[in-house]
Amino acid sequence: MKTGIDPKFVNIAVVGGGPVGMVLALLLNRFGVDSVIFNTEPNTRLHPKGSTEGARTMEIFRSLGLSDAVRALGLPEDHPTDVAYFTRFSGHELARLPMPSRADVLRDRMRAEKLDQVPEPVHRANQMHVDQLLLGAVRRSKNVSDRFGWRVEELRQDAEGVTVAATSDSGEHELWRASYVVGCDGGRSFVRRALGIGFRGEGALEERYFGGRMFSTYIRSPELRRLMQPRLAWQYWAINPEVRSTVISIDGRDEFLLRTKAAAPNQPADDASVRRVLDQCSGTTVGVDIIGHEPWTAGAALVAERFQDGRILLAGDAVHLFTPTGGFGMNTGLEDAFNLAWKLAASVQGWAGPRLLATYEQERLPIALRNTGAARQLSININDVHAPVQIEEDSAAGAACRAQASVQLATFAEQFASLGVQLGTRYDGSAIVVRDESPPADDFIVYRPTAVPGGRAPHAWLDDTHGSGASLFDAFGTGFTLLRLGPRPPDADAVLAAAKEWKIPVAVVDVPDRDVRDLYDRDLALIRPDQHVAWRGNAVPGNTEALLGRLAGAS
Repeated sequence: MKTGIDPKFVNIAVVGGGPVGMVLALLLNRFGVDSVIFNTEPNTRLHPKGSTEGARTMEIFRSLGLSDAVRALGLPEDHPTDVAYFTRFSGHELARLPMPSRADVLRDRMRAEKLDQVPEPVHRANQMHVDQLLLGAVRRSKNVSDRFGWRVEELRQDAEGVTVAATSDSGEHELWRASYVVGCDGGRSFVRRALGIGFRGEGALEERYFGGRMFSTYIRSPELRRLMQPRLAWQYWAINPEVRSTVISIDGRDEFLLRTKAAAPNQPADDASVRRVLDQCSGTTVGVDIIGHEPWTAGAALVAERFQDGRILLAGDAVHLFTPTGGFGMNTGLEDAFNLAWKLAASVQGWAGPRLLATYEQERLPIALRNTGAARQLSININDVHAPVQIEEDSAAGAACRAQASVQLATFAEQFASLGVQLGTRYDGSAIVVRDESPPADDFIVYRPTAVPGGRAPHAWLDDTHGSGASLFDAFGTGFTLLRLGPRPPDADAVLAAAKEWKIPVAVVDVPDRDVRDLYDRDLALIRPDQHVAWRGNAVPGNTEALLGRLAGAS
């Protein structure tokens, strides 16, 4: 480690400037905690990645005041977000999973019922554009120091903190002294490897079509746009005996992401092979400009052995690697950040108990296992679709094959929606959750709102505008929120007194609506800063200080 350099001091050092690292820094900024974010590249990468911001991710963006800006990105407002399956893009359409355009989403939200559970529906905008928006927000944040274009070369932790040595592209050297470090630096995480933490789980899924080494190729093709114009969608699948691949619309015009399988495990991307696959998908020759390639592995479901080592923690792809099918990777990482940010803030602000940070791994590791498994299953499903030679024939046998494939593909609709994955995260068994009864069974597809402690707080609209400030979630603060529900809620003075004793930030929100009270099935509910229910009851417990201490990780 470099000597003779005066260290800079910061509460949290974030290594990795992808969406998880940037959102973590923005959440810490919201909590009033300073951070520095290191990223080896000077800016975000302009290569397409995932194109799905799940409902929970959009709620996190809403808490940061960014959901409207994110929703403005992506496809034109009237462009459908359907998933469409074809024998070839110029051939037979096998099935279509209808999904709303951005204009449809906003219109439907305005008409939503009071207890509608999706205030921020899923959105389709490519991660490279979202990353640019997040970087702008990071650079405007008063509590975030920007070190994009800096590489972390060494970490040294002790009982009081972590020393971070970093070098810039121009050869400058800095030392930083942080209370905690969070590695958000991807699947090849320097931080994870420095800690000697390995992955466990399933590696590549060796399937004929959608498994093993794959390439995501960024293309520009007005010809492909014209070919698809009569049957617009967001995601286009070609399923035939020759090839099985997918094309994703980036801008609703002429930019697309094409996913292809490598011919051999270590083979680099080849422009000619990619063009050949696109022609096989299209059923005709399509002119295309290839902008760039990015390798990835289909079917991976890997989770780190540990999420923490002393004062160094890990989040995002550094602790879980997904196959991109389902779009769960970035979304799971942002939930990591939401869970971790308030615990780090509590730790540096002095109101965390000694066990609070340990609950990060306790709560998030089971979710990583759950979500990586769900994504892997989607990869298996697409390989299982039967596509014999006859499927392209204009014959009775061809029609029968297409009908069979259509029935099978139609079952994918709820899997693409996957609302149970998006909103059903639960922290049952956590040391900082006071569970009072059994929650509904976990379901990847269906989300069943419940206020049983451990799960996401059930949502309600507080007025008819359904705009900014109208969601119950908008009333939640940066500390705990005590909901007093129904027309005659109990007095909450004892909770506020106990919170003052522990120096825990608690805000009281009164919701007199009886329907909301019935949704929560109690008169009182304590909501954590990450919008999960920590406790509920019909009266303040006798030992309120013990309750607040437990929720802050004191015992």
